[in-house]
Amino acid sequence: MDFNTKFTPHTWPDHPEQATMEGKNKVVGFWIFLACEVVLFASLFATYLALKNKGPAGMEFTTQGLFELPLAFAMTMLLLTSSLTSVYAIYHMRNFNFKGMQTWLAITLALGLGFLALEIYEFQHYVGLGFTFNQSAFATAFYSLVGTHGFHVCLGLVWIATLMIRNAKRGLNLYNAPKFFVAALYWHFIDVVWVFIFTVVYLMGVIG
Repeated sequence: MDFNTKFTPHTWPDHPEQATMEGKNKVVGFWIFLACEVVLFASLFATYLALKNKGPAGMEFTTQGLFELPLAFAMTMLLLTSSLTSVYAIYHMRNFNFKGMQTWLAITLALGLGFLALEIYEFQHYVGLGFTFNQSAFATAFYSLVGTHGFHVCLGLVWIATLMIRNAKRGLNLYNAPKFFVAALYWHFIDVVWVFIFTVVYLMGVIG
């Protein structure tokens, strides 16, 4: 199919993100990229588990005394809900409903910003207590893992916002449909990583 073909809801392909060879290549290439990201986060998780609660003798901060599950749970709910709204966005994209897609992507952005606001608050709280990046091996491992994830959330928000702004007047076509799709894939990946962070860092840390 040609990128410049004029579509209607009846002629729009069921999977527009893979209706062209370029679209298929983008999706496959992005899965390869995500595989590399898995290796990155696996390394950070392994480092965190090795250094958890490790520091100077008589260490002041531990996972049980530091982390607060209600805050982490609120952050988790925001991010998981944003994953659901991105699913709705792709649903509307596949049904050739550009306005609906943009609306759900905007909600996804709002939820992602809410998550970032809580994470920034959490970091500021820990720093105020004296739990800084170089306070101990445990602190360095924690901020490296959770901070790297937060950086990925920032990238995802900028990516989705840029796509929305650049295509606001263009509508949907077979050129930008794969771009919206892989951005949603990236967002789902970020959400999955956070589920592991919530389980390994916060839940296991508090419960012991």
